[in-house]
Amino acid sequence: MLEPAYQADVVVVGAGVAGLAAAHRLTSAGVTTTVLEAAHGVGGRMATEKVDGFRLDRIGQLLSTAYPELRLTPGLDGLALLPFAPGVLLHSEGRHHRAGAPARTGGARGALHAVRALASAPRSVPAPRRLVPAPKAPGSQAAVPRSRPGAPLGSAVDQARLTAALTRLAGTPAERLLARPELPAARALALRGLPARTIDGFLRPLLAALLCDPDLTSSSRCADLSLRAFASGRLCVPEGGAEALPELLARTLPPGTVHTGVRVTSVATNAVTTAEHGVIRCRAVLVATDARAAAELLPGLRVPEFHPVTVVHHTTDEPPGTGASLLLDADRGGPVAHTAVVSQVDPSRAPAGRALVSSTVLGPPPPDVDTAVRIHLSRLYGVPTARWETLAVHHAAEAVPAMRPPHDLRRPVRLLAGLYVCGDHRDTSTVQGALHSGHRASAAILTDLGAGGSMHTADPLPTARAA
Repeated sequence: MLEPAYQADVVVVGAGVAGLAAAHRLTSAGVTTTVLEAAHGVGGRMATEKVDGFRLDRIGQLLSTAYPELRLTPGLDGLALLPFAPGVLLHSEGRHHRAGAPARTGGARGALHAVRALASAPRSVPAPRRLVPAPKAPGSQAAVPRSRPGAPLGSAVDQARLTAALTRLAGTPAERLLARPELPAARALALRGLPARTIDGFLRPLLAALLCDPDLTSSSRCADLSLRAFASGRLCVPEGGAEALPELLARTLPPGTVHTGVRVTSVATNAVTTAEHGVIRCRAVLVATDARAAAELLPGLRVPEFHPVTVVHHTTDEPPGTGASLLLDADRGGPVAHTAVVSQVDPSRAPAGRALVSSTVLGPPPPDVDTAVRIHLSRLYGVPTARWETLAVHHAAEAVPAMRPPHDLRRPVRLLAGLYVCGDHRDTSTVQGALHSGHRASAAILTDLGAGGSMHTADPLPTARAA
């Protein structure tokens, strides 16, 4: 029997970061791959809008330099990640304080030294429980004084406690975190015996920003992994906007791999049907779209709930004096969960002489979101905002898949031999999760195809049908 004619070994449906990362691993293994994207550009939710010389992210999820897949994914060698100032800047009771910055005295030993130095004061109180339980060695733990009642958040005691806890967390293997009982993140924090000022003044606003989940309904395991990444690296943004990451992946694939403006209407284990080019035959299909679009092509696939996100972009010629810091509202005194003068982190996002302030609202936005955000930003930054110019308001009702417990961090990517799925809805709802799901899917495809070298020469797509 003659071997059927294939136009590609693998067709990837969707040119988000998961699909593009999988395509890189497949092409690197000699598997001819065609990526089909319905939109006229790549990146999916990692999109950046250009307005009058500004680069405005539509969602702008926070990245971490500690994400392993940013180093492991082929094609991302040239990605420039620009970090925020160390830790985060917290607004609490009308003042700012920095928290979560690495110990200046050097690693775990420096953090422990800071705690012991505070403990040398002539008073004795029980040490608070740590974020990550660790085995106690006799005589190895010194008592840490509690903050004075009514003392402002961000005191030396608060800083030492956080530094020591985050240092331990950074050194905890992920397997240990995943072995913990799974609860909603808010419930897990309440049960760990942490001081209320630590939870409400630091962990709650930080986790809300990392997970896009203001009520902390996410799995405590996912929350622990996010805190571990925060403790191990620096929060950052891609230079040039969120779109820089998927565009770099697409640009470094073999020429002719990615085809935009192609709508896939159905999939099978050996073919996809498109509205523009008819049937495209292949040996395997990888659906790498968002969760809802994937379920339309793969009936029965679970569609998660989503966290809505609204991003409001303003410009001013007099930037607030917070530098390159990520500013969180520990008081929850308005709709803004976190904000930053993004042009201080990445100058390429604003024209010379102008500042770009990007603010994120989590959950359903208020009716007049721009007015509410302006009022809140005036309190957060301590400057008038009435004359700031609004550049854009981007609302995404299905911005981030929810990770409520029980949450399987490694949902299957192989549905049938020849039919696969990937995306942040199969892993964690982060860029790291999307990239890793593409990694897992490409590994499953290579195993099933037995790929070890060049298999087929990719043929061009059939001529587009007339509208």
